[in-house]
Amino acid sequence: MNTVTPDKQEEKGENSATPEDALLIVFIHGFKGTESTFENFPSRLRHVLSESEGGLSVECVVFPAYEVNAHPIQNAAVVQFADWLTTLTVQKEVANGGGAGRVKIVLCGHSMGGLLAADALLEFVQSRPDRNAPLWPRIIACIAFDTPYLGIHPFVFKNSATRAAEYATAARGIVSDVYTFFKGTESPSPAPNPPLRQITAGTPETTTASPWAKWAPAAYALGGAVIAGTTAGAAYMRRDDITSGYTWASDHMKFVGSLWDEKMLRARVDNLLAAHSDHGIVFKIFYVFLPASPPTQPDPRTFVVLPPRSSPAFVHYVPSSNCVATDEIQAHMGMFNAGNNDGYYRLGLETAQVIREALAASRTQSVTVT
Repeated sequence: MNTVTPDKQEEKGENSATPEDALLIVFIHGFKGTESTFENFPSRLRHVLSESEGGLSVECVVFPAYEVNAHPIQNAAVVQFADWLTTLTVQKEVANGGGAGRVKIVLCGHSMGGLLAADALLEFVQSRPDRNAPLWPRIIACIAFDTPYLGIHPFVFKNSATRAAEYATAARGIVSDVYTFFKGTESPSPAPNPPLRQITAGTPETTTASPWAKWAPAAYALGGAVIAGTTAGAAYMRRDDITSGYTWASDHMKFVGSLWDEKMLRARVDNLLAAHSDHGIVFKIFYVFLPASPPTQPDPRTFVVLPPRSSPAFVHYVPSSNCVATDEIQAHMGMFNAGNNDGYYRLGLETAQVIREALAASRTQSVTVT
């Protein structure tokens, strides 16, 4: 478990932290993510909030790796997370010197982590002894980062498949051109040259351990020419980027079959909106937004499906523009890396603002669970 602890206070005075001023921000990674998914984002966020909120004691914790299946709200991941958060909350409240509800909690989930955060939050809301009982642990906000609450945009698969096909075609074309060039310059050989179709189709997997043979076998079959290796090698490297992205998206959908269940998806969002209106729990989702880039990309692109503008959920969706990433999957996976996301710093500031708003709203509510 990665933890970003608050700076040690030099002295306790008028601005020293009180039991009411403890904030715990919990980060939950997504599909195939790790505890390093968020990189330096938690520590930067803690610093911004600590500087702007005076005596506020801020701690960021990353939930350890977990396992999920097609129905997050029914599987062990929600139970595991709820037990873990409950135990952690008790520890922090005791250490903070306050009673139950003194530590305010913000859940921050990336991708599938946002689904886990939402399902756990709703489980806490629905498991209260009665409708008038206060919520504990005292979750004041559920912030999602590119979580497909309404599904993954179908163009993610279309764009990935199209780019994979383009690079496969380019690689085949390079191999064909190189073969034709060397065929016209090489000396006659007792053994006939293999047909072009055989070369471009690639050597069967049983004859080689290298994946290169599937993409540019002519580079080796015809002497490993530098020009062939350089050009086809570039296509091969790009091929890894594209096909890995498509495989990631495909595996994601197989692993999370519930993303096809529109009724379940809408119900989850409706319940989050109800938690916002009934309990004051801030709900916000930052989604990656790739601006149009004519002529290759005439329309803007997103990784997640957005609600209609007429939907009450629409105002809870906030675009996070990325002009660096080449496709939706790269933008999605590199959301917390400044090198892959030119909107990284803005995302941090906007996240801090959402948390400040949640804190302000929580201060108008009762801080004691009875």
